[in-house]
Amino acid sequence: MFAVTATPEALAVQAQCEVTAPGSDCTAQFRAAYENRYTWEPGFGGYQGRCIWEQGDQRVEGSFQVGADLKAQVEGIEDETVHKAVASQLWEVAIHRVRRSFEQTHGENTFTAGDTDAVGTEVIVGGKNAGDRYRIQNDVVTMVHRHIHGTVVTIFTESTTDTGSGYLSRSYTSQYADPATGVPRGGVSRFTDTFVPLSVAGPWVLQERVVETEALGDQPAGRQVFRFENLAPLGA
Repeated sequence: MFAVTATPEALAVQAQCEVTAPGSDCTAQFRAAYENRYTWEPGFGGYQGRCIWEQGDQRVEGSFQVGADLKAQVEGIEDETVHKAVASQLWEVAIHRVRRSFEQTHGENTFTAGDTDAVGTEVIVGGKNAGDRYRIQNDVVTMVHRHIHGTVVTIFTESTTDTGSGYLSRSYTSQYADPATGVPRGGVSRFTDTFVPLSVAGPWVLQERVVETEALGDQPAGRQVFRFENLAPLGA
């Protein structure tokens, strides 16, 4: 006879299976992961700094500010495509920092546990957002599969940053697909985010984002770097 030592991954799966049986209501577990995300405190006043965009041997610099209304203003970048890309990253980060209660966001949904794998326990959504799915593990949303504006986006979170007041995704992949056929709409994009606090008490804001996109069909592979420097609260 011999003893078999379970791997950490296997133990994690076993633990989640014991807690959340397939077919059971997993609202409480999903709520815990949702509320563990890092969001800005009420009264967020905005911030500003320098912005740098790099792709290959191209480099563009400008300045930016994100207001208390979460709107991003970018100046000093004349290239319209780059200007839009930088503003889009700032807006995307800001909109995910908005603090909305679980009831506000998911009050019209139901949550049922599916299978559990190395990524986490599947959360099957019913109600208003039926068709969406998530996976959760250790109070982190490790997978998102959502229908947005006629397309489906699937995101896998691979690592996180612990702010002490919730987690931020550190490295993750994202891919869009046709909701009816599942055919990809573009290659897989891999994101690596670096967040830093503006002060000891925060808020945490994006300092760097590296986006690497795989080639698919006629679309070539690409790599963009967004850097945000000299970060300071508005009015500082």
